[in-house]
Amino acid sequence: MRVLFVGGTGIISSACTRRAVERGLEVTLVCRGKSPRATPPGVRVLHADIRQPSSVREAIGNERFDAVVDWIAFLPEQVEIDLELFRGRTGQYVFISSASAYEKPPSHLPITESTPLHNPFWAYSRDKIACEMRLLSAHRDEGFPVTIVRPSHTYDRTLLPPHGGWTVIERLRRGKPVIVHGDGTSLWTLTHHDDFARAFVPLLGNALTLGEAYHITSDEILTWDAIHRILAEAAGAEAKIVHVPSDVIAHYDPRWGESLLGDKTHSVLFDNTKIKRLVPGFSAKIPFSQGAREIIDYYDADASRRTVDEAFDERVDRILRAAGRALTEPVA
Repeated sequence: MRVLFVGGTGIISSACTRRAVERGLEVTLVCRGKSPRATPPGVRVLHADIRQPSSVREAIGNERFDAVVDWIAFLPEQVEIDLELFRGRTGQYVFISSASAYEKPPSHLPITESTPLHNPFWAYSRDKIACEMRLLSAHRDEGFPVTIVRPSHTYDRTLLPPHGGWTVIERLRRGKPVIVHGDGTSLWTLTHHDDFARAFVPLLGNALTLGEAYHITSDEILTWDAIHRILAEAAGAEAKIVHVPSDVIAHYDPRWGESLLGDKTHSVLFDNTKIKRLVPGFSAKIPFSQGAREIIDYYDADASRRTVDEAFDERVDRILRAAGRALTEPVA
């Protein structure tokens, strides 16, 4: 089976590229060649920029593929380009959406693929929803062979789950408090990219998936307090946690606030029945305790990776000072 990945060297897609090769697929990547992640042996790489469609047309010529996956489409105008490029060239087009597109706050749990799509807090999620709607319209109107996949919080050894990245670990190791939104008890799901790939690759070339949407997540459910404590343990530190309401965080840091109010503030629990029905035997095998050790080992192996964002560090201190004042103010 011949598959084309637009991207293919990112956090999620790199594991899927590797898994596809292991499964015997003929894999071609279209990318700009700027990723630090090496491609596996046997992968053909075409250097082109999907944001410049003429370069992709020139690179792929008249080739056809059994499946095309665009890992880096975020806006409706970008999927419009994909429609123009890949009509008649593929038996399946896979759009990588986001589980953050599900309604926030969720009206019920667990979340299934039929949960409504609605996110008034985060433009990223609304753009993904608009992309899905356009592609499903093309599927209905012209038979465009789309499959939609919605990852949730998927990570590899390079990606720290908390906003602020390595700066949070440095604070832990220095004995400084870290912020966890809300009261720390909202539920969250973290999925290792290798687990995601094990469920994703069998979707490729499967005609039963056309016109359908699937989310792929771990079944491990953690609170945000637990996530920080697991990271602290892996880093050899103690987790000194201060809880701050998400809307207060958003006031001081709108970008952080978007990702909280539009996603992480709300407890999520995913029903993975649909993907497990299609991929018998699939279950995520890598707990976050193992993933956290991989992350810390990766950063500790090279000092250049351990970058502290001084502006973010100061912003955290500022939020903590404000929270401290609120807690010590006399009650009338």
